[in-house]
Amino acid sequence: MALVSGFLDWIDDRLGDGLEKVLCSHHARRLRRLGWADVMDTAKGGGFSEHAPIRAGCRADVLVDGEQALPAMVEAITGARSHVHLAGWHSSPDFRPTRGPDSRTLREILSSVTGHADVRALLWAGPPVPAFEPTRKRARLAREEFMRDTKIQCVLDSRERTLHCHHEKLLIVDDEVAFVGGMDFTAMEGDRHDSPKHPADRPIGWHDLTMRVEGPVVADVAEHFRQRWMEVAGETLPEPRVPDPAGDSTVQFVRTIPEKTYDFKPRGDFSLLDAYLRALRSAKRLVYLENQFLWSPEITEVLIDKLRDPPDDRFRVVLLLPRKPSNGADTTRGQLSRLLDADDGGHRLLAVTLTSHDGDNSVPVYVHAKLGIVDDTWMTVGSANLNEHSLFNDTEANLVTDDEKLIRQTRLRLWAEHLELPEEEVGGDPADVVDHLWRQYAEQHDSHRLTMLPGVSRRSERLEGPLRGLLVDG
Repeated sequence: MALVSGFLDWIDDRLGDGLEKVLCSHHARRLRRLGWADVMDTAKGGGFSEHAPIRAGCRADVLVDGEQALPAMVEAITGARSHVHLAGWHSSPDFRPTRGPDSRTLREILSSVTGHADVRALLWAGPPVPAFEPTRKRARLAREEFMRDTKIQCVLDSRERTLHCHHEKLLIVDDEVAFVGGMDFTAMEGDRHDSPKHPADRPIGWHDLTMRVEGPVVADVAEHFRQRWMEVAGETLPEPRVPDPAGDSTVQFVRTIPEKTYDFKPRGDFSLLDAYLRALRSAKRLVYLENQFLWSPEITEVLIDKLRDPPDDRFRVVLLLPRKPSNGADTTRGQLSRLLDADDGGHRLLAVTLTSHDGDNSVPVYVHAKLGIVDDTWMTVGSANLNEHSLFNDTEANLVTDDEKLIRQTRLRLWAEHLELPEEEVGGDPADVVDHLWRQYAEQHDSHRLTMLPGVSRRSERLEGPLRGLLVDG
């Protein structure tokens, strides 16, 4: 029996390798045909994409979990003087971004400013067939409710690639402040209201991130919304004014737009993938990723090379992933098996998840954040997952910065949250913190928030990941 099992594992591994190569070759041919071949140039590092403006003089803040992000977004909306522009996967009119006796629904909040500011919401229309949420019926009902007896303009965008969606989450107010991240204004598939304490008083917790920016980069976020809105809604909007400098951070707006989706980008935009690959290729000491999925062979290939030939003896890779993603759990496990093979017992790789405890009660904390940190010198926050959907086929939006002070501050806040320790206790050399705190808590503390990601081994199924990628990526 063991012999048969071993043979099946060998077959799965060989087929997985073959399909992986086919998928990567397909992506490379596609990008080359579209004029984006340089994205796959392994000699190119850095972190900022060559395909998008790099803006100095910005102010950037990372808002952690719904407790911090949602009130800040509401405050920006209610302070609008000219306009509010919202783009998302799905937004629910009855969603209450804040809690308390005076909390209002999203529809009420948006409607309250329409007397003096234009409110435009650009939402995904849903899949052509009701195979997954939000269905087109749900999207239409949301649009009708947003617009019922209000001056809110709500348009549904159905220009998605087959089996894909409009996944970005943007809020722009007066072209002066923008929010880019993973936070949706909805309770669909999970309660976005959560805090760094992640109390175990709900069926599932929710860990998410949003970046708030002011300064010149806001014009790039606003222009992206303007381009999509004009093409889908047919309304001409003025070009956004570039705001005056507002801080000391350098920030870049990067995105994924599949080819043949919009006339304004007929060959697509893959600057988001470009930025990720450049940063990971440049990694020397630390790669820290929080993400909902880890399917992309392009991402894992870079990490595999780093693990096989570490750029530094203290090089570490920490992956924070959900215990049970909404789909593709086996796909992520298959990619992790490749990373474990590359690590080969070197203990440079750690894959973990979050669980909230309250006495005998424990609930998973869903990792919905999309964060990348490399060496405390590069960081991205946005809507993009590390899969074919987000890097090649959905519309996505991220912000990238090289502000080392902000990056380290963000990492320490997150590590303190996940390890349930004061920031000063996680501020040492990252390799020491990973080896002696992250790994210790994840492996030995059954009642700790941090736990090893279950189902991960060097024998995890390899075939499903690349097969899924080939099926969904036309």
